[in-house]
Amino acid sequence: MKITQIELLPVQPRWLFLKVSTDEGIVGWGEPVVEGRAATVAAAVKELEPYLIGSDPSRIEDMWQVLYRGGFYRGGPIMMSAIAGIDQALWDIKGKRYGLPVFEFLGGAARERVQVYSWIGGDRPSDVGQAAAEKKGQGFKAIKMNASEEMHYIDSFAKVEAIIERVAAVREATGSDFGIAVDFHGRIHRAMAKVVAKELEPYHLMFIEEPVLPENNEALREVARYTSTPIATGERMFSRWEFKRLLADGYVDIIQPDLSHAGGISEVKKIATMAEAYDVAVAPHCPLGPIALASSLQVDACTPNVFIQEQSLGIHYNRGSDLLDYLEDPTVFHYHDGFVAIPEKPGLGIEVNEAVVREAARTGHNWKNSIWRNHDGTVAEW
Repeated sequence: MKITQIELLPVQPRWLFLKVSTDEGIVGWGEPVVEGRAATVAAAVKELEPYLIGSDPSRIEDMWQVLYRGGFYRGGPIMMSAIAGIDQALWDIKGKRYGLPVFEFLGGAARERVQVYSWIGGDRPSDVGQAAAEKKGQGFKAIKMNASEEMHYIDSFAKVEAIIERVAAVREATGSDFGIAVDFHGRIHRAMAKVVAKELEPYHLMFIEEPVLPENNEALREVARYTSTPIATGERMFSRWEFKRLLADGYVDIIQPDLSHAGGISEVKKIATMAEAYDVAVAPHCPLGPIALASSLQVDACTPNVFIQEQSLGIHYNRGSDLLDYLEDPTVFHYHDGFVAIPEKPGLGIEVNEAVVREAARTGHNWKNSIWRNHDGTVAEW
């Protein structure tokens, strides 16, 4: 079997799909994208195309090594996301070729289902208590919300109080036996992160996420001194070499590699196994499309230290299209009592509705995140 063609299809709301075709008629799908940089990742995939055309798609590890090591400069969000989407598509082809879901090639299932959480509140969170109650009513057992709007290096305690009020509203609306994750989104710098983490302690959160930017991960040691809440990070980390220092430092409890950013199925499985050796849990990042989620679930299936999975159904970014719109059978992601079953069809376990994807790609998208500014005019973290 040889790879004959690759196609890139940008679809709303902010995703990029990759179709890899072979001379035996088997195709694989991947989702190589950096949110807000879809065209840049598409260019990176096209740059890697000469390594793919004519190659045997079954040699996934060798292809990964070629794509990663074949350039003198390596790593980073663009290149690792390009590799991630290609890797997903190659695993999809392998599974379809042999009639098995991907997890069967990675040691077999360690679970039948995985818990999922739902987003509430948007970038500027509001009405979160009611939104959380609605999610609980739909069967979810956990939600995630952004902590704050923009916050300066040192800011007023009023902004901290606003965060506490939102979290308190969610806890009151959902009760004690409900998971609440608060995403700092890297918006809160070290000094204020310590304050916020300490003030959130009474609400017994499932975890706090990205309390500082990943380039400042050394500050997690300071944040950890002020809270017993589990600390999560990793959505903006892209390889095992980036995660190894984080894990060795010992201040993170949950890592969140993204299957469309951190080198794909091959790399995230290795990262997760490495985390298990440090007694660290995994909650894959995935505010993305159905191919990314399907890839995540294949890794979840065979990874014992995964405890929950992010998913994007109804997330505030999904305006125009949503997670299920591009699938032949949307019931594959049916959530029941806050869990989703592991897809067991061959490959990634989903069937992409190619006609719908191609129609959507005619419009495409040019999604960009907002540019925020502090009260003094300086650029704030989004």
